[in-house]
Amino acid sequence: MRVLITGAQGQVGQELLKSAPANWQIHGLGSSDLDISDAAHVMTTAQHLQPDLIINAAAYTAVDKAQSDSARAHAVNHRGAENLANAAQRLNCPLLHISTDYVFSGDHSEPYSEHDTPQPNSVYGESKLLGEQAIQALCKQHIILRTSWVFGLHGNNFVKTMLRLGQERDALSIVSDQIGGPTAAASIAQALWQIAQQYQRNSSCTWGIYHFSGAPTCSWYDFAQEIFAQAVELQLLSKAPTLKAIASSDYPTPAQRPAYSVLNNSKINQHFNIAQSHWPDQLQLMLTALKGAQ
Repeated sequence: MRVLITGAQGQVGQELLKSAPANWQIHGLGSSDLDISDAAHVMTTAQHLQPDLIINAAAYTAVDKAQSDSARAHAVNHRGAENLANAAQRLNCPLLHISTDYVFSGDHSEPYSEHDTPQPNSVYGESKLLGEQAIQALCKQHIILRTSWVFGLHGNNFVKTMLRLGQERDALSIVSDQIGGPTAAASIAQALWQIAQQYQRNSSCTWGIYHFSGAPTCSWYDFAQEIFAQAVELQLLSKAPTLKAIASSDYPTPAQRPAYSVLNNSKINQHFNIAQSHWPDQLQLMLTALKGAQ
């Protein structure tokens, strides 16, 4: 299998490169190699590489910055997805694409299923939803994998921010009224490769939108507590800062976050036998790797 990975230098992209199936030919391109918002460059690159499968891990993920930089957010998340969908359809190859819980408003009290109507309340969420819709309209063979609260060894994420702040401060205020499912980048990469391998075996898939996120459900406050508990145990930090639970209204941000963005993972389990990842275990793997790199 010849696979083109876009966004190969990002959180999930680097994990995809690390865990690619043996003997597959992988072409990993970062944003400096391929700007997916450039339609002509996407098409010529795809026609040159002739991939059997495209995985799009490229995205504009600066949620707050997107509010004032909507043109770039839409260029990457909407037009970029559209360009890759056009290229995949032209080559008759599947497109696997990563999306987000931010396509939902967050006003649910039960986990969101793939049948629930998206209603984003931020530029970032809107740009990602338009990207999903472009893929659905243009590319027959597609998997859209919605995920949430991504963390991992590479790039910027909540875990790394907490570790940095934990070294700098004795006390931290953490939002406790946003509920979701932290998801390890490594778990997302593993899920995507499992889907890709099923496609290779069967030359087909049940195409469409799937939800994949970590368990158990928690708040950012709960997540931070576990990060610091594990970091102290692994001696990444000498002691944990004192944590204070606060409301979202106490910490205003340019972009509104979904208050509840838990994703129902039953469909991906049914069609691909992919179980939810247990994020505390994945967090331990990440922190152990960070400790080893010191």
